[in-house]
Amino acid sequence: MQFANINGVTLHYQLIGGPASKPVIVFANSLGTDFRIWRDVIIRLAGDFAIVTYDKRGHGLSGVGTSPYSIDDHVGDLAGLLDLLNVKDAIICGLSVGGLIAQGLYAERPDLVRALILCDTAHKIGTADFWKARIATLEQNGIESIADTVLERWFTPPFHRESSAALAGYRNMLIRQPLAGYAGTCAALRDADFTEAAGRISIPAICIVGDQDGSTPPDVVLSLAKLIPGSRYELIRDAGHIPCVEQPEMLVAIILAFIDEFKLGEKSNG
Repeated sequence: MQFANINGVTLHYQLIGGPASKPVIVFANSLGTDFRIWRDVIIRLAGDFAIVTYDKRGHGLSGVGTSPYSIDDHVGDLAGLLDLLNVKDAIICGLSVGGLIAQGLYAERPDLVRALILCDTAHKIGTADFWKARIATLEQNGIESIADTVLERWFTPPFHRESSAALAGYRNMLIRQPLAGYAGTCAALRDADFTEAAGRISIPAICIVGDQDGSTPPDVVLSLAKLIPGSRYELIRDAGHIPCVEQPEMLVAIILAFIDEFKLGEKSNG
């Protein structure tokens, strides 16, 4: 396991080496998960690209730091980690809040970002009232009180019916996140708004969403795609909010097609 102290917080990360001639792909995960959700995507890309993934603060094996957070805290953590690893000009793939972190990273540190893969995310996720209510519920009753509702949004009905062991495992992952980290990131989601910044994205970008996503439905993700000049939009069939778990082969196929379309497979000279 690999750890680093970034902005006073211990971050758990994974760096997988790849061809020096190709850009690094960086994966940022969703609320209530750790970087293990990317496993079935990473194993299909490892060897062809160098890969960085990490547990954002307050999640997985990373430290909690001072909660609540702003989205800038999460952006600063990722920027600091990439600086430590001497990674620049990377392809940033972010899921849900990870997609907001990716948008924020481009806004603050465009030198670190060559292209954006924005999965099941938006320029603004939910409303202030929604997140305030979520935080109040968490503070009163804990993460387990919302787990069943969250899992319904994460995964499709067939997954719930046919993958009971996996579902139980992902439920464990969710409820074992630090309460302060989960609630603190809810606060970051409450306040994050990249509506204006999305229109200033001038690098290749693609917005991807599961057709049965209950957290950021297809119309929400499409609205982000429409804000980003020249962006692509792809719908993944038979997937909920976390297609890297339900449909990793399709997600990888879309990622590789995007990399090929924009000739991202080689490092830029800049």
